[in-house]
Amino acid sequence: MSKVYLTGAGPGDIELLTLKALRVVREADVIIYDRLVNIDILKEAKDTCECIYVGKENKQHILPQNEINKLLYEKSLIFKNIVRLKGGDSVVFGRGGEEALFLASKGVDFEFIPGVTSAIAVPEMANIPITHRGKSISFRVVTGYEVPEKGYAQINWETFKQDETIIFLMGLHQLQNICTQLLNIGKPKEYPVAVISRGTLPDENVVIGTLDDIYAKAKDLPTPALIVVGEVVGLREELMRNS
Repeated sequence: MSKVYLTGAGPGDIELLTLKALRVVREADVIIYDRLVNIDILKEAKDTCECIYVGKENKQHILPQNEINKLLYEKSLIFKNIVRLKGGDSVVFGRGGEEALFLASKGVDFEFIPGVTSAIAVPEMANIPITHRGKSISFRVVTGYEVPEKGYAQINWETFKQDETIIFLMGLHQLQNICTQLLNIGKPKEYPVAVISRGTLPDENVVIGTLDDIYAKAKDLPTPALIVVGEVVGLREELMRNS
């Protein structure tokens, strides 16, 4: 009986791969992986494992999602252990839920293997704790990419008025719009923002600014990049100074 493991690969640093994810990678007959997966993970696969890249970048897709779904199903008819490897966690804007529903509709056995999500790990490893007593008692994770074909705004900016940490994933190309929208609902110009490019990796770059100037400072950073908005951003300087 075949099984598809919908597996989170973590935010980039290979040491943040979970033990369970490592086990299924080592046992895999096929690994179908995305762009944000650290390819060093593939070195853990057995020599006979087939590794198939299906990454997506800036609207350039090796395979559209429906073809990825079909590929998972087809491989399940041939092989016993199929690993669908995604950056971060597969259900945090990773379409893992969609793939699970498709597999379930075809009667294919599957299992979610959670990954360390970049939404928490990337700021934390950059010395920005996303909650902190006296500064933020809540946080939200938001996609920075709205689907134009929906024909309407998916983000209700009016709900962002309270002081909480906001993490935008996949939002670098929307950075100027994000800042404008937050200013329009009353956030002050000096409100702290961090953009973290290639978080947890050796070439990580952290840029600190405000809603007023972060776009000019960070617009040319390489992706993937994560945006953190909130008072907790100010903790980084103190933590860096005392570390």
